Amino acid sequence: MVGWWLLFLRSFVVSLLAACCIIVALALHLGLSRSLSRISLISGSLTRSSLVVVVIVIDIVLEIEEMEDDTLDRDARIKLSIGTKDYGEADAQFNNSSGLVFDHHRGLLLVVDSGNHRVQVFSCDDDDNGGSFVSKFGAQGNGPGQFRLQYPWGIAIDHDHDRILVANTGNNRIQSWSLSDQSFLSCIGQRDIRCLGFAGPQGIAIDKHHHRIVMLDFNNDRLVFLSSIDLSFLFSVGHKRRTRPGDFYYPSGIAIDHDRHRIIVSESKHNRVRLWSIDGSFLFQFGEFGKQPGKFMSPKGVCVDNHGRIIVADTENYRLQAFTHEGHHISSFHCGYARPCGVAFDEHRGLIAFSTGNRVHVIGANQWLADTFTWRPDRHRYAPSWMKQAVSTMTMIRSLVDESAMSMIPNELLFEIFSFL
Repeated sequence: MVGWWLLFLRSFVVSLLAACCIIVALALHLGLSRSLSRISLISGSLTRSSLVVVVIVIDIVLEIEEMEDDTLDRDARIKLSIGTKDYGEADAQFNNSSGLVFDHHRGLLLVVDSGNHRVQVFSCDDDDNGGSFVSKFGAQGNGPGQFRLQYPWGIAIDHDHDRILVANTGNNRIQSWSLSDQSFLSCIGQRDIRCLGFAGPQGIAIDKHHHRIVMLDFNNDRLVFLSSIDLSFLFSVGHKRRTRPGDFYYPSGIAIDHDRHRIIVSESKHNRVRLWSIDGSFLFQFGEFGKQPGKFMSPKGVCVDNHGRIIVADTENYRLQAFTHEGHHISSFHCGYARPCGVAFDEHRGLIAFSTGNRVHVIGANQWLADTFTWRPDRHRYAPSWMKQAVSTMTMIRSLVDESAMSMIPNELLFEIFSFL
């Protein structure tokens, strides 16, 4: 509600100032000294009122900015935060962070720093300094075959081909970098010889089971399917005319549910989430405009967790929302007055990351949604540090107690016990 009142107050201030200017201009045009004196008194009164309202609006803006920081900074569920309130160009600072993705094999978080025309890489491993800056790549420009970006937005990792794919929105193309050393590889789109005709490519995802890249061509209102083997065009779904029930209207976020072989797309203009089969057939949709749970106001990023739950960045409602794979609302994560944009899930560590303006926040495992991290022997090294420390302490204690019941408990069972605490 505060967001709407803020817009109303700003409009009211502009209207008052415009009225003052019109009254004074009218008086000067008529050249009536007596009227001018009266009008000057009126306009002076209006001006003083306008100044009071301006001061009130400024106070509200400052208070909201403080609340925005306080809400997420004081939320115990937040594992770590990166960036500053104000935009910046230094390492670990952002100018409109947007898409993000986890490299769960290396314990890294890649964030698209859209306004700075680059991608920044951070550590998210408990054994390392969580949130520490690692590297960056990209710079402003539109030269073909150069290591440059211009207003990048979406990002995805293709582990099978050891590469990072970035939707280069401002240059209408998709660019790829090596995942190992972050060297530039190739680009397709506007300046590519195949001329695929992208118009503001935004979201991008990898269908690892069918060796496809699925991309949201934002201004063309379509899904584009590319081969992940040679990046060749396969087919597209949707078109600009929007004449069929299944056509898109400014699709913004995309994710793939690999277990159910489905594509999940958020539509910012229609305030809904739509699900498609992996071959491009429409399945169903959920959501509508509104502030109640299960409704949206300009949703953007979307991802899927380890239980098939759909997590949506409900941007203008200042929250994340979680749904079952059938589209039923589960829970909301309120962000104060920060507008979440991109959202990503780390399937190994159970972390949920989301971008808000010039900052990125990471929700700890099992801190919002239950069982985002479940211990298994093959995930031993991905367990939260507190759990590893607890088991190490118990192991050390039991090694000092001969023939005790505690000494008979295997480490695996201890991890299982601590994962539920």
